[in-house]
Amino acid sequence: MLAPITHVLGARPNFVKAAPVIRALAALGNRQRVVHTGQHYDERLSDVFFVQLGLPEPDVNLGVGSGSHAQQTAAAMTGLEQDFTEHPPGLVVVYGDVNSTVAAGLVAAKLHIPMAHVEAGLRSFDETMPEEINRRVTDQLSALMFATSPEAIGYLAKEGRPVDGIHLVGNPMIDTLMANLDRFDTAAVRAELGLPERYVVATLHRPANVDDPEIASGLVQALHEIAAVIDVVIPVHPRGRAVLEAAGLSAHKGIHAVPPLGYLEFMGLVRGAAAVATDSGGVQEETTLLRVPCLTVRPNTERPITITHGSNRLITSAELASAVLKACDDGPYTGELPPLWDGQAGPRIGRIITDWLARDG
Repeated sequence: MLAPITHVLGARPNFVKAAPVIRALAALGNRQRVVHTGQHYDERLSDVFFVQLGLPEPDVNLGVGSGSHAQQTAAAMTGLEQDFTEHPPGLVVVYGDVNSTVAAGLVAAKLHIPMAHVEAGLRSFDETMPEEINRRVTDQLSALMFATSPEAIGYLAKEGRPVDGIHLVGNPMIDTLMANLDRFDTAAVRAELGLPERYVVATLHRPANVDDPEIASGLVQALHEIAAVIDVVIPVHPRGRAVLEAAGLSAHKGIHAVPPLGYLEFMGLVRGAAAVATDSGGVQEETTLLRVPCLTVRPNTERPITITHGSNRLITSAELASAVLKACDDGPYTGELPPLWDGQAGPRIGRIITDWLARDG
């Protein structure tokens, strides 16, 4: 019997991308295990996603929790080494660019276990971002690289990755979004949060935006300017809560600072928004499919296809208020969607992995 495929998940974006892949591999008869590192340990950032996305209960939760990048990565590596040793995988599948992803890559490589990276080849070319380091290292350790957009193939080839291991498959995050469209109840989430019919969604959690009190204060002032015209709802990530609140986030009556939301609630909120201001990578993609104008408060993005397609725009904190208000006036995104964003990325990945294991596993 073939050794199982082991999926390593650690944070909200991983769960959303993994669901269609796990489902597709199951339909093809593959044995699978799910290891949750516990990098996101808040129930609203973790457990609720497993329930809402129909993910199988994790076979193990390593309980890594928070800490510095070194502490978190080291704890994940220690737990994963033990798990992979006790339950040797035939293939390790990792997702995105969080610390759990690179931890799994390092452990798998040293135990001589092949690895597949879903969302390979994304690059911001900003090495001050921990995620950029995670992405580059993970791709160097991967036997199979699943790209969500065409430019990723060029980046991987330029970095010397073998072309026969690179596959353009589309975006499994979009699979999950499309599969759940009928479950996004904007009216219900608006009623629950006490929101008017028109509102803006904001999400801010990147260290560059929320770790420095001065920068956070500038962003909060910009949100206040927006809230003077249109209400702003911001699910506050645990990572930036204290700094944003200290900067006066909730001082404006038009700002609705709420706890993290489940996947269905958050996407229902985004679907009904006039615009979204974010520093998240995944939200840039989700808004593209939902055709909600997106303003990304960062100097760069690893999702350049959202910029070239016109669904997303990079802005500075100084531009935030004016850009969001203009986007609200301009209305929904009406351009083409990126190639292969058709809800079939999971089945493509499932077939490639199944064939690869039968041939090389």
